[in-house]
Amino acid sequence: MRRSCFILILFVPLLFSCKKRQIIDDVEILAKIHDRTLFRSQITKMIPRGISSADSFLMAENYIKKWAKDVLVYEVALHNLEDEKAEIDHLVEEYRYSLTRYRYQEKLIKERLSVNIRESDKISYYEENQKKFILDKGLIKGLFLKIPANAPGLSDVKTWYKSSSKESLEKIEKYSIQNAHIYDYFYDRWVDFDEIMDNIPLRVPHTNTFLKTNKSVEVSDSSYCYLLNIQEYLLSGSIAPYDYAEPQIIEMLINQKKIDFLNHFEEELYNNAIKGGDLIFNTEQ
Repeated sequence: MRRSCFILILFVPLLFSCKKRQIIDDVEILAKIHDRTLFRSQITKMIPRGISSADSFLMAENYIKKWAKDVLVYEVALHNLEDEKAEIDHLVEEYRYSLTRYRYQEKLIKERLSVNIRESDKISYYEENQKKFILDKGLIKGLFLKIPANAPGLSDVKTWYKSSSKESLEKIEKYSIQNAHIYDYFYDRWVDFDEIMDNIPLRVPHTNTFLKTNKSVEVSDSSYCYLLNIQEYLLSGSIAPYDYAEPQIIEMLINQKKIDFLNHFEEELYNNAIKGGDLIFNTEQ
């Protein structure tokens, strides 16, 4: 195998040793291996501002060494895979074709496609595709508190948190400002039961069974008291409520709009190519 020799300038004078060593007149060139060149500007962009000259030199040295190794390995691979060159070129061209097409489609969508979804379309999609919104987890509405075990008035909070009355909620809110480590009010929205339970040192092996039999959770350890009031629940296997499924519905409808837009664009290009004579079929069999 032919031995490779590359050329360095004073920026990194002792990186490698080579029997055949030349001086490079172009100060912008840091290293060369045959027809491949590493320029000073390439390394300048990689080095953060404000670091010491020693660190800067070390980073440059490591980068140049890595660049040189990459090029040398590539050249060896190129030499030893000559019989596979056609296949590699084909794969590279396919990737270039796909990447160019993808980038242009993304640009086209960004410039021409409105992703605004009407409320009526969201509701219609939800009603017509409810099987797509089956819950794989339990959801709850309620209130969660994590309070230091030595906090004052804890016995009062244990009474308040089980009530959803306006008076109790006001007392809890005022108390939590001063004492609670976590105060999460979600009577007005559905949340993942497992996410709430991740904050509580209690193992729940069967979510559906637990939700059917427990309206509240009260757990303590040496540091905290954990209080959860469950006002409403939905079991896994149920249809997700619209307000919970809405973000997913929006994503689905936007994706469908993108697909429809690109299909229409491609069909239009195809028909125009036929009409304009750019696409010609061989009718001979």
